[in-house]
Amino acid sequence: MTEESPKDELDKRIADAKAAHQRGISDAEGRAEGRGWAIGIEFVGAVLVSAFIGWMIDRFAGTAPWGLIIMLILGFAAGVRSALKASGQFDADPDNDEKD
Repeated sequence: MTEESPKDELDKRIADAKAAHQRGISDAEGRAEGRGWAIGIEFVGAVLVSAFIGWMIDRFAGTAPWGLIIMLILGFAAGVRSALKASGQFDADPDNDEKD
């Protein structure tokens, strides 16, 4: 009976970890992650754009802070609506089935 030396055992564990790392994620997982990031960025974008518009309204109309507050609320609502719509399309997409 031969026992592996600690170095051989470590080399085997490193090789196994490298092989697992190279496999990466499946295509379906990659698509889902990409869509998730897109939904999140779209939501944040809606809030930031509406906040900027509200700030500009306050700056030129002298209504501070009401324009910003109202536009933030509207931007948040638009972002949530957009995210829910995109999520619904993602859930209903027949190409979303994992084939891996």
